[in-house]
Amino acid sequence: MSVSLFFRQGCLLLVLLALAAPPVAAQRPRNAAATYTLPPDQTTPVKLRQPAPERLRAFRQQREFQYVEVKSEQSSWELLWRHFWQWVSDLLETRPGKLVWEYGIYAGLVAALVFVVLKLMQVDITRAFGRSPRPGALAYDVQAEDIHGQDFDALLAAAEAESNYRLAVRLGYLHVLKQLADQNLIRWQPDKTNHDYLFELPAGPLPEAFQELTRQFDYVWYGELDDITPTHYAQARATRLAFQQLLHSGRRAA
Repeated sequence: MSVSLFFRQGCLLLVLLALAAPPVAAQRPRNAAATYTLPPDQTTPVKLRQPAPERLRAFRQQREFQYVEVKSEQSSWELLWRHFWQWVSDLLETRPGKLVWEYGIYAGLVAALVFVVLKLMQVDITRAFGRSPRPGALAYDVQAEDIHGQDFDALLAAAEAESNYRLAVRLGYLHVLKQLADQNLIRWQPDKTNHDYLFELPAGPLPEAFQELTRQFDYVWYGELDDITPTHYAQARATRLAFQQLLHSGRRAA
């Protein structure tokens, strides 16, 4: 068999196969939109139902369904403080605010500790702020005082004459300590506190009266009250004289 005959037979076979194959259906374009036809609605129409008036009235009385703008019962001043603290809270939530809050607490505690130590050491810290203490009218050294070597009657008279009431309160208090020490009711020492003497006093009316006298002295002297009025000094002087009278009456009774 020649090659040409074989080639012709192969071509004839391919033609027969092509004629025998079923026709291929035309493919629908991929992007073409499919069209669907819905069947007609056979259901009955929906009937609108109205709720009963009593049920509507019950709903309106419930707080959850009362859409009314409620005004704040706080005053304008309270609202202002509320907004202020809210602003502070938002500020402290930031990173710089957290740093200031954290280190500010430590700085405040250190400053308070230094202030207390200086007060206990009786150091005048007002000079650091340009305030000089008011010069006393008397040449009296409170740092090297000795209650047994002072003429308190003369010192008190001079302080009152110069209207140096703050110093007069201190001299009167030291005079009382001297009288207590002279009667062996306390043991006076320069390094003791006023409250140490309070616990040394025997039971009776003296501790309560001495506590009030000590309270007034601490308020005047350690509070650095330079502007004591004559009326206030008269009250402090009356308290001291009442205690001294009580002390003398107790000594006479003993």
